[in-house]
Amino acid sequence: MSKILDAFLNENLEALRDQGLYNEIDAVEGANGPMIQVNGKQLINLSSNNYLGLATNEELKQVAKKAIDKYGVGAGAVRTINGTMDLHVLLEEKLAEFKGTEAAISYQSGFNCNMAAISAVMDKNDAILSDQLNHASIIDGCRLSKAKIIAYNHSDMDDLRAKAKEAKESGLYNKIMVITDGVFSMDGDIAKLPEIVEIAKEFDLITYVDDAHGSGVTGKGKGTVKHFGLEKEIDFQIGTLSKAIGVVGGYVAGKKNLIDWLKVRSRPFLFSTAVTPGDVAAITRALQMIMDSTELHDQLWENGDYLKAGLKKLGFNIGASETPITPCIIGDEKLTQQFSKRLVEEGVYAKAIVFPTVPKGTGRVRNMPTAAHTKEMLDNALAIYEKVGRELGVI
Repeated sequence: MSKILDAFLNENLEALRDQGLYNEIDAVEGANGPMIQVNGKQLINLSSNNYLGLATNEELKQVAKKAIDKYGVGAGAVRTINGTMDLHVLLEEKLAEFKGTEAAISYQSGFNCNMAAISAVMDKNDAILSDQLNHASIIDGCRLSKAKIIAYNHSDMDDLRAKAKEAKESGLYNKIMVITDGVFSMDGDIAKLPEIVEIAKEFDLITYVDDAHGSGVTGKGKGTVKHFGLEKEIDFQIGTLSKAIGVVGGYVAGKKNLIDWLKVRSRPFLFSTAVTPGDVAAITRALQMIMDSTELHDQLWENGDYLKAGLKKLGFNIGASETPITPCIIGDEKLTQQFSKRLVEEGVYAKAIVFPTVPKGTGRVRNMPTAAHTKEMLDNALAIYEKVGRELGVI
């Protein structure tokens, strides 16, 4: 290895460890369900994005196996050559139905969606109004586009309106886009989409909502745009297929001409092999299950409300979450890491979230209850939270 690279890595890794910012990665020994095994120990899993428990659903496993038997384990090519199977076409039709749009396009990940879609439409002659707490993939997608990035204060509609007005009246930009997460993953709050749409209409903004943590969770499972009844008002609906949907991949949903453009101009679609057949078949069935019944959605919310009420009663700072996402905000990074470590030792797998994922001084343990958790599991988790919280002086 290069000496200069070796010195750089060692120095900076040590600095991260000293600051409590180095994240140890654990290997899960088996399925990622409500209980997981790590280092031979069974733990209550509160760190998964598997909101509806579909990642381990038996029906979806059988659907995936049948697709593998028929189509093989890989698509074999990029979508524009011969990697588009009839399975991909059916999936995209189902995604459009799910999101209430004319069309949809699927990608290999939710991160890829933001890298693909933003840069395919926006360029150096444009501007993007971006919520300060938007996901890293949105930030990177904006950077890749080379558009002027104008951050507005988190969910501050007065700030958004002022910056939209200034950008519009400057005459400097051909197009202006406003981008927001639908559900903010670190605090669990929901974007103020009705107000954003009003401002977009006033200043002729393109509207873009990344609903990675909303699809399957809000709007009776249809997402945050559906929650507000704004399917006809949002230009880009972005989402992941790896969280509530339980598999892997991402999508963009919108008008047909938008999807047609992305199919010929979005680089991850053009230059990366298609999502595997087993995954595509499982995703398609998962979407149908969510559309057919709200049972899993309702159980998710019941469990989320139960856990939040329990943690709040114990005296934890859970912020102002409006969704099942339940942060326990500790603050100090080293204390947050210590708190998470003790939870794991006692039987709860809840990982520390620290800078750069969240601002410095706002370290937290983020809890993700799912539809698959039982009340007994949640009660056991609350008892462990109380023990560790009192031990470390957090409560």
